[in-house]
Amino acid sequence: MFRLSDNDETRAVYPFAFTLDAAFTLAGATLAIDITVTNTGDRDMPASFGFHPAFAWPLPFGRPRADHRIVFEKQEPAALSAIARGGWIAPESRPSPLDGRELRLDDEMFERDALVWDGLESRSLRYDGGAGPGLEIGFAGMPKLGIWTKPGARFVCIEPWHGIADPVGFDGEIWDKPGILRFAPGESRAFSMQVTLDA
Repeated sequence: MFRLSDNDETRAVYPFAFTLDAAFTLAGATLAIDITVTNTGDRDMPASFGFHPAFAWPLPFGRPRADHRIVFEKQEPAALSAIARGGWIAPESRPSPLDGRELRLDDEMFERDALVWDGLESRSLRYDGGAGPGLEIGFAGMPKLGIWTKPGARFVCIEPWHGIADPVGFDGEIWDKPGILRFAPGESRAFSMQVTLDA
């Protein structure tokens, strides 16, 4: 178990009292990551959360890099959020790059930054080389997803999120920011992700 608690450094940029507990459990071929965020202060706390893992691309099972794909649990026909300069969420959208439930990975699709699903239906997906072993990734309770890489890098990030970056020009209250959760004093919320090696 790992714990992050508020301190002078965190309060200088985020003036709220909190703890974030991270537990990593390996059972058979499954790695479970369980995060608990708690408001330890005496006023409502705004917060959001996202996982940020990176996976080898190509996976170490002998399949060519160009054969790698991500297969979503459900159909995801909705357009994706576009990323503007500076990492903001742009007002325009971009069409879904999926063929059915399948995303064929190639560097070109990431030249405009991350792929961002802001209204995701799936709560799991499979990442593999088109055949052979792969990774089953589950993320119940996480309604958004980012997938990205630096073109040519040997990794792909598959990131279940609860919130996303600010829209371009957003200058409202933090409570109105997309994906923000309100934690009452003493309230805890749990976030989980599982990665299973499926041979």
